[in-house]
Parts: sequence; structure tokens; C-alpha cells
Amino acid sequence: MDFREGGMWLYAMVSPKNEVHWCKAQYQNIEAFKSFIHTDSFCDENGNVVQDFPTSSRTNVFKANKDKTSVNITIQYDSLADLEQVIEMGFKEGFTMAMQNLDLYLEDESSIKEIKSSI
Repeated sequence: MDFREGGMWLYAMVSPKNEVHWCKAQYQNIEAFKSFIHTDSFCDENGNVVQDFPTSSRTNVFKANKDKTSVNITIQYDSLADLEQVIEMGFKEGFTMAMQNLDLYLEDESSIKEIKSSI
């Protein structure tokens, strides 16, 4: 992951049936401790965008609330058809799994200490 404006993150999503889908996030704007904006595209394992699948624009905004942080994620597609395509591909289930995995990661006390020490 190259988390800077102009950088990218190449990652694989693996389904419960072991199906692999590659994606890449390309970062446009980063405001430390406030927000970041990136496009998210389906690609091959080398980061070459697959044109048959929609690209989304994603805005992630963080807000401190005493000892907690709220995260608001807005995802936009160019058309309703693009949104319907990713929903048909299992977006809702995949995104839910990703958020559940993040919750598990954050519950691990050693992970929280590691995050705090890197800030």
C-alpha cells in the first residue's frame, strides 16, 4: 500500500468459495486524521484495470467523538446500472464481511496498541 496522494493499494478480495477478485484503490486526496478520497477499480493481479467492471469514487471521513472515532464512507458510481452490477456480484455481502473483519482486528488489544504507536 502506498498511502499518499497519487499512490495506490492493490488488494485481493477472496469469497467464502475461494473466488479471487483483484482491486486497486488510487488515492486522490488525503487530509491526515480527517478524510481521504480514492477511486476503486476491479483489476488483474498486476493492477491493470478491467474495463468490464464499474469504478467507484469513495470518500472516507473520520470524526473524533471522545474516546471513539466515527467513520462515514460514501461510495458513488457513474450510473444505477453500475451499482446494480456490483450488488449482483455480492458487494453488500463482501463489504459487510470487510467491516466485520475490521471490527475483529480493532478488538485485538495488541493491534490497537500497534495502531496508536504508529500515529
